[in-house]
Amino acid sequence: MHALSRGFTLIELLVVIAIVAVLAVTVILTLNPAQLLRQARDSNRLQDLATLKSSLALYLADVAVPTIGTSTLCYAHTTAGAPNCGRYSGGGTLTQDADRTVDGNGWIPVNFSAISAGSPISNLPVDPVNNATYYYAYKANATTLTFEFTADMESTKFANGGANDLESTDGGNNATIYETGTEPGLDL
Repeated sequence: MHALSRGFTLIELLVVIAIVAVLAVTVILTLNPAQLLRQARDSNRLQDLATLKSSLALYLADVAVPTIGTSTLCYAHTTAGAPNCGRYSGGGTLTQDADRTVDGNGWIPVNFSAISAGSPISNLPVDPVNNATYYYAYKANATTLTFEFTADMESTKFANGGANDLESTDGGNNATIYETGTEPGLDL
């Protein structure tokens, strides 16, 4: 009787390994994990600013005498030092704070705890990268009770000129920064 061998040859195994390697490289180049991480952080930024906008709108609707900040200041949260208030056409003096409390002492000078149902957020959000380039900023017009939040998008998908460009299409006056809020023209 003749015994049959039931295994793979070395050549067959090498061919399979080569095919798997080519497929892995193709998937990595196609998906670009670094760009996917940037997009995820941009999505987080969009959600954070939407939360801040709705929380501040609730505060303005609920509090009898709201205090939303000084019109000559812009407020930023960063631990790395924001360059200036250049994101805002009206400029202003930068007030930088790393405090995330919602009692009016945080980086946004609004007492969300004064809302009759309590603060809709437990802590003020911060940018996922939080450095001198990527940080959240806020400016308000205390007279008209309007406001604007800004963040810089880092992915090629959401940044100025990207496939889903949010910076130049957000209705604001700065084409390289994402702006949202209630200020008409987002031109604080």
